[in-house]
Amino acid sequence: MRITFKGFAEHVLFAANVFIVFLLAFEDKLEIPYWLQPFGRMHPMVLHFPIVILMLAMLLEFFRFKEAYIKEPLYQNFTSGLLLSGTLFSALTVIMGLFLSKEAGYSGSLLQWHKWTGVSIVFVASIIYWCRNTSWYKVRIARIGAITTTLCIIFAGHYGASLTHGDNFVLESVTGVEVLPKVPLAEARVFEDVILPVFSQKCLSCHNLEKAKGSLMMDKVSSLLKGGKSGKLFVPGKPEISLLLERIHLPMDDKKHMPPKGKDQLSEAEIELLRLWIKGNAELKKKVVDLPPSDSLRMLAATFLAPSAASEEKYAFSAADESTVKKLNNNYRIVYALAKESPALAVNIYNRNEYKPEAVKELEGVKKQIVSLDLKGLPVRDEELKTIARFENLRELNLNFTSITGSGLKELQVLKYLNTLSMSGTRLNYDFVKQLNKIKSLKKLTLWNTGLSGTDLEQLKKANPGITVISGFKDDGKHPIRLNQPRITTETSVFKTSLALQMKHPIKDVQIRYTTDGTEPDSLASRLYDGQLLIKENTTVKAKAYKAGWYGSEMLSANFYKNSYHADTVLFLLPPDQKYSAGASKILSDDQLGDNEINSGKWIGFRNNNMEALLFFKQPVMMESVVLNVMRLIPTYIFPPVEVEVWGGSEKNSLRLLDRVKPEATKKGAERAMMKIEAKFKKQPVAYLKIVAKNLKKLPEWHPGKGEPAWLFVDEIFLN
Repeated sequence: MRITFKGFAEHVLFAANVFIVFLLAFEDKLEIPYWLQPFGRMHPMVLHFPIVILMLAMLLEFFRFKEAYIKEPLYQNFTSGLLLSGTLFSALTVIMGLFLSKEAGYSGSLLQWHKWTGVSIVFVASIIYWCRNTSWYKVRIARIGAITTTLCIIFAGHYGASLTHGDNFVLESVTGVEVLPKVPLAEARVFEDVILPVFSQKCLSCHNLEKAKGSLMMDKVSSLLKGGKSGKLFVPGKPEISLLLERIHLPMDDKKHMPPKGKDQLSEAEIELLRLWIKGNAELKKKVVDLPPSDSLRMLAATFLAPSAASEEKYAFSAADESTVKKLNNNYRIVYALAKESPALAVNIYNRNEYKPEAVKELEGVKKQIVSLDLKGLPVRDEELKTIARFENLRELNLNFTSITGSGLKELQVLKYLNTLSMSGTRLNYDFVKQLNKIKSLKKLTLWNTGLSGTDLEQLKKANPGITVISGFKDDGKHPIRLNQPRITTETSVFKTSLALQMKHPIKDVQIRYTTDGTEPDSLASRLYDGQLLIKENTTVKAKAYKAGWYGSEMLSANFYKNSYHADTVLFLLPPDQKYSAGASKILSDDQLGDNEINSGKWIGFRNNNMEALLFFKQPVMMESVVLNVMRLIPTYIFPPVEVEVWGGSEKNSLRLLDRVKPEATKKGAERAMMKIEAKFKKQPVAYLKIVAKNLKKLPEWHPGKGEPAWLFVDEIFLN
């Protein structure tokens, strides 16, 4: 028997219909094997093809019985072929969709509507094809069938788009979008009115009751706290190890990046908002105004809310140029509007190691608009207050834990709007501080742990009854609380010969205990910091703070590196990943350690290639060790190298292996860390140095990305 292509297609269509009925009848008992899952996941890619063909076929079918077409063989045969191919491909698409629906994360009424309207397309179109040449199939039935199929296509598309892009995606422009009024600042709650709207706008389309991707739902508090199949969404107080932020910061092309590529991404302000919320223990009930006025989360949250009618301040100045504000934002400085529609700006400068007075001077272009300036923890000195005094509309100034003594406070007397000044943790002179009574607008002054005596503080309060003076916590020994970590005040982590390390703690009479051998310090056996700690070699310092009546602090860990030489030229024999390659050769030798932010521009990233760097020296140098500073961040696929080779010699083409180092394999659950990998060899002259760091080619079985290549992140090479 001769089988035609059309006959074969008809048999396949019949078999597909039977198979669909089988899948529907036994869907509760079916489990799709892993090797068939890729077929199901092709559903979104393939479905557009049959939709177009079937829509065209239904249009031709609707007009099939018109007198001009009924006797036209080409029209009839073309319509029949189009209907057969469209129905057959629709059946295959439905089978893919039924496979896909068995994976975790798809459930709810929306899925059911999408499934049954999709199945209806196949069944109705198949009935039309098999019955269209019978005697009872007339014009009315043809048109009803064409209209029914078309409606099923429209509704299946609507429900499918809602599953993928969010509820009511297709008809949103017709039915209208619900615009919720902005909550006033005075009434807003941090989670309900600031954080949850971000989740609703950027996350809910994939993580809802109907489509819980990764078994994660983000429509209510209980679901957020529960997390998904990858674990808890966040760890209160620890944004650096929270899954939410780790997924957001993954490279855009990474399949685990959230929101997925092509979806509406979170803005920088929204990412910072989530980070600050988690850092503040992910409060669920606290009001925004319960946070201190100078709190970063409160200031940023205010930009997402409507100003309180009673407290909204009217400013006499105009808004700054948007492009100017954008240029001022960088890796160590954030400049943002204090509230929507407000010309007032808030500025937060951070990263102590990179701070220079120019970071404040560069704000000259927006000096009229700055009403809040946060410089806490920076080595700001008294002479820099002259620059700050030019910010004529400044209301709030945070100088906590800076290097001022108070001699420059007289410069601030010209600020006629300054109402809040914080100087906790600085060593102040009372004669300088008492000059602040000339700032008539000042209402709040924070002077906790400034070296001022109780008598000084009492005199200050008496002389300035209109100013609320906050002098800090009184240690009565009855309510022990945990000490905060000691602070390293030395401004650099890299040295050439030696480094005098300075540590301090803001609370009086605190003992700082430390180790340099990698062990965790304790309150008895570990060395007591007495103000002197000289570092001469690559060293990891671990420190804790202790005081009677208080709980010991969390451990502080910091790496310090000796770097005797800089290469005259650095070349990469294999290119780093394009996303993490800006200024690559300079990054390796700028003596600036990278921080926890992988997108800060301080890290060079490799994934498909090993790191192979060739270093040239105009004059040979006597060398005996090479140290790489690398990152470990398991959830974002960043692992230390599996092996490091160091080759050297006096001739470029005759290098010899100096040392090979194999770091210990990374274990499941290892925390985020900045790691030093050191190669040591016999001291010898080196004119050419080749460093090969081999990245992990396949992630281990316990990792969610098992089998994929790991990232290798390097930021410095130290030579001694």
